[in-house]
Amino acid sequence: MKCLESLIVAFSMYSKIPMPQITWTKENMKNTLCYFPLIGAVIGALLWLWYWLCGIAGFGVMLQAAVAVLIPVLVTGGIHLDGFLDTSDALSSWQTTERRLEILKDPHTGAFAIIGAVMYYLLFFGFMTEIWDIKATIAVSVGFVLSRSLSGLAIGIFKRAKNSGLLYTFKSAAHKKTIVTVMILYITLCVAVLCFTGVYGLGTICAAVISFLWYRHVAYSKFGGITGDIAGYFVCICEVLCVIVGGVLCVLL
Repeated sequence: MKCLESLIVAFSMYSKIPMPQITWTKENMKNTLCYFPLIGAVIGALLWLWYWLCGIAGFGVMLQAAVAVLIPVLVTGGIHLDGFLDTSDALSSWQTTERRLEILKDPHTGAFAIIGAVMYYLLFFGFMTEIWDIKATIAVSVGFVLSRSLSGLAIGIFKRAKNSGLLYTFKSAAHKKTIVTVMILYITLCVAVLCFTGVYGLGTICAAVISFLWYRHVAYSKFGGITGDIAGYFVCICEVLCVIVGGVLCVLL
């Protein structure tokens, strides 16, 4: 029962998928992050299903890519994009670490956030139009699970920038060893599946690793650790980089 409650909390927090209303407690929040990558699995499954339907119906690449871009937003409600926007503003401020953390909490949207969002979706849409190979589609779909698995792993092993906020709440309630172990299992499963997609899988793995290392560098050097917003920033960066690599490989191959 507690596992089911943790699953409900995870989907209630990180997605817009309708869930039963339950009371959030420390007990059912302990292992919430263990179910976080499953939201990526839903996104990946819907993406693959959409591409399959496009192949049957004969939809053009523009419509195919446009809906593909919308699927993650519709499933998550843009929770990670919000972190991407806030972090983009903070990184572009060229302020001190303390000021950057204050900008993350600012509810207003700055110019650099808007510029970042436009660039993000142009890249996402543009490279999705180049993805045609079924193996590339599978690799990109798995990327949504891998990004969240790495994000969960980071929450377990990276230091926090502050002792407040949503990430602090979840990490405080979580069993660190359990979270890290489960995330490693997710990552292992993702890598195993990606291996069957050949060069597309290898490209996705490289993209995820590069974005993960970038995530740690940015978090530690610019903010002194991770926050919920920076975690959302990483998920977005990881996913769009996987799409870019998949699109490039489809063109080259």
